[in-house]
Amino acid sequence: MKELIFNWIKTFYSIDKSAPIEELLSHPDFVNHKFFWMLAMLGALIVLFVLTWYLTRMILLAVIKTIALRSKTKFDDLLVEKKFFKSIAHILPLFFLDYFFSITFVSYPKVLDLSLRLNDFLIILVILISVRRFFNAVRVVLEDKPYFKDKPIGAYIQTVKLIITIVFIIIMLSALTGQSPLFFLTSLGAMTAILLLIFKDTILGFVGSIQISANDMLRIGDWVTMEKYGADGDVIEINLTTVKVQNFDMTITTIPTYSFISDSFKNWRGMANSGGRRIKRSLNIKIDSIKFADDELIHRLSKVKLLSDFIVEQQKEVEQYNKAHGLVDEYQLNARRPTNVGLFRNYVQYYLENNNELNQEMSLMVRQLQPSPKGLPIELYCFSKTKVWAEYEVVMADIFDHLFAVVESFELEIHAELTGSDLRMLNLKP
Repeated sequence: MKELIFNWIKTFYSIDKSAPIEELLSHPDFVNHKFFWMLAMLGALIVLFVLTWYLTRMILLAVIKTIALRSKTKFDDLLVEKKFFKSIAHILPLFFLDYFFSITFVSYPKVLDLSLRLNDFLIILVILISVRRFFNAVRVVLEDKPYFKDKPIGAYIQTVKLIITIVFIIIMLSALTGQSPLFFLTSLGAMTAILLLIFKDTILGFVGSIQISANDMLRIGDWVTMEKYGADGDVIEINLTTVKVQNFDMTITTIPTYSFISDSFKNWRGMANSGGRRIKRSLNIKIDSIKFADDELIHRLSKVKLLSDFIVEQQKEVEQYNKAHGLVDEYQLNARRPTNVGLFRNYVQYYLENNNELNQEMSLMVRQLQPSPKGLPIELYCFSKTKVWAEYEVVMADIFDHLFAVVESFELEIHAELTGSDLRMLNLKP
């Protein structure tokens, strides 16, 4: 094509076709008309470029879209969706420009050099955009794989895209200025402080994402709690610089990735992977209601199925101990006697051990905590079989509903703060 155009111009000026191009460029008539020839070829170039660009996009995209729809693979559909082929379609017209610039600006070497550099810059830019869109499609494919479902694929892809973008920027600057890529690489040393300041969050996020991945600290789908940022919900996205957490009220909290390295947070994955969810809650017993259990209370509680065997065994043990130490008199302070709170504590223990909703293979105990002005805390420490939040709350509520109802059978009272109605009742008493 190039030789054909120049041969036609040589014929127009009666120059031998076998003559070198330099003879045409130095011909007096051509020198007088070279600006006219440049405008004519520039106009033709623009028309041809627009036509090539239109046909390439129309034909290429139509064919590729048809093939993608008929194929069984999902990846080519994603490439179409992420507009990968749409960016690739720009490359052929740009290569067309690269070829015809040498014809249009043959008489203007400086303009030709600048045009070629700008065109090379655009070609590299289009390739960069195409590569980034390709990795966007790869990200979607990997995130759909079961093995990568909970992995921070977004952070990995963003890291690769960042590295590729830096490399392509250096190549673009090299093409635009004519300098070697090594020149820009060596110049980065002097710009390190500025780059660290500009890309501080990106660098911290990159380091954080690597540590999170290497130590398996966070996965997509994990339930995390981070009080500093008001986050309490499931991780839905892990990027290079941010982690998105969808809270249980359906709001979304965005947290810097590096904060999961520098700050403390709670990951509930261990609970989700374990055999149950912990129940750790207390009943505050009114200290004034604690007393030794009299015969009537012991006789009544001995009819309770969960306590009958325990009370019989305890009575035998107490009698043997008191007889062995000469503590027959019930008024001996150091004589062993059961208390109502002790019987209640053992009842709760047996009640939990016979509850089918609790995991009996995990820790299960009932213990006293430090007394306080709010009474004597009797803490339940056990694990429910279910880990589903709503079901877990029902199991815990059923347990405490029962305990609040039976506590009076042990002649105990639950501690409660005085309210306005209590004070009014006191004032009404004579």
